[in-house]
Amino acid sequence: MPAELKSISHGQTMVLTLSNPEHRNALGPEIYAAGVEALSVAESSPDVRSVVITGEGSTFCAGGNLLRLKESRALSPQVPAQSVESLHNWIEAIRTFPKPVIAAVEGAAAGAGFSLALACDLVVAARNAVFVMAYSNVALSPDGGASWSLSRALPRQLAAELLLLGERMPPERLHSLGLVNRLVDAGQALAEALALAERLNARAPNALASIKELVNDAPGNTLTQQLASERDHFVKNLFHANAGIGIDAFLNKQTPGYH
Repeated sequence: MPAELKSISHGQTMVLTLSNPEHRNALGPEIYAAGVEALSVAESSPDVRSVVITGEGSTFCAGGNLLRLKESRALSPQVPAQSVESLHNWIEAIRTFPKPVIAAVEGAAAGAGFSLALACDLVVAARNAVFVMAYSNVALSPDGGASWSLSRALPRQLAAELLLLGERMPPERLHSLGLVNRLVDAGQALAEALALAERLNARAPNALASIKELVNDAPGNTLTQQLASERDHFVKNLFHANAGIGIDAFLNKQTPGYH
C-alpha cells in the first residue's frame, strides 16, 4: 500500500495520521505534500481550531524510507534535494500554522519522525515511545529542522549528544529535558492529545495565534523588539470581540464561548 496521510475530524480538531504500515509509517513526498495541503485547508476553516499528528498502529514514524534513500543515490542529487525541500515545506508549515499542533507519539519516532514531533507545539508521548536521531547511525546528517529545534530547546552539549550519538532516548528523559509535555500509558497518546486539543479549542483562536507567533519570533528578537511585538499583539487582541467575551465571562463567573 502507498504511504498516505489520513485526515479525519474529531470535533474541532483535525487528526492527521501517518499511514505507511509496511515501512513503520516512514515518510515520503506524497505525505509531505498532503501535510502542507491539509494545514492550508485547516487554516482557512473556522471549524478547525487545532491539529493532532499521530501514526497508524504502534509506531509514530520511522523517519525517511531507507530503501528509497538508497535508490536515490543512483539519481541526480537534485532528486533527493527536492524531496528534502518538500519535507521542509511541511515542517515550516507546521511551525507557522496559527493554530496549535500536537504530536501524539506511540512507539518509535526516528530521524525525520523525531524532527516532525519537535516541529509541533506540544508533544504527548506514551511510555513505550522511543525517540532517536538516527541520522548519524547511517552516516547521514539531520533534516526536518532537527538541529534547529534541538539547538533552540537544549544546551549545545545536549543537542550535540542526541545528534552525534544517535542513541535511543526514552520519553522520560525527553520529558525531564522539556521536549515532551505529557507522558501517558501505552495506547493513550492520541486520547491525551485530543483531550489537550479540546482544552485549547475552548480558548480564543486569535489569542492562541498571537502566542504561537510571539514564541516563534522571540529567539530572533531583542528584548526591545519582543516588547514591541507583545504590545502590538496585546492591543490587537484587546480590541478583538473575543476579549469582550472573555473579560465579561470572567467577571460574571461564566464559561466564555469564543468565536
